[in-house]
Order: sequence, then C-alpha cells, then structure tokens
Amino acid sequence: MAAVTMDQQTTPDQHIAGLRNRIDEIDAAIIALWKERASISQEVGKTRVAAGGTRLVLSREREILERFSAELGADGTQLALLILRAGRGRL
Repeated sequence: MAAVTMDQQTTPDQHIAGLRNRIDEIDAAIIALWKERASISQEVGKTRVAAGGTRLVLSREREILERFSAELGADGTQLALLILRAGRGRL
C-alpha cells in the first residue's frame, strides 16, 4: 500500500483532510466486507445444519482466531471474536 505523503504545496490541514478521506474509504470497505462475510458465514451455517451437521465447527473458529491473533496480536483475537459472532450469532 502506498502511504499518503504531504507535498510542499499541501497545508497540514489539507493533508489531514486527505488522510481522513482515505480512512473513510477504508472504513466503508471494511463495513461492506464485514456484511458480506457475515452473510456468507450464515449461509455456511444454514447449509451445514440442513445437511445434518452442527451450526458451528469449533476447529474452524479456532483456526480463524489463531490467524487473526498471529497477524494482529491480542487485538486480533478480539476482532476475530466479533467477526465470528457477526456470522453465527452469540453462543
């Protein structure tokens, strides 16, 4: 990813506004992906139950938790828990 840099003709306020605009774009993408992921996860659960399986697979959840934790540390674990809950609901 390219960093947003400030050139000599940009004021600090303009630079900050540009950075905040990029943050808003990233937030919009995160929200859209969050919703898409939750929908897909819910469909996986429905399909699994319809096929006679359980609503959730703990080994799969553990795999996701470990991936987020490895990449983001303790905050990653918390983020993964929220993401998992969005897809399957509260336990």
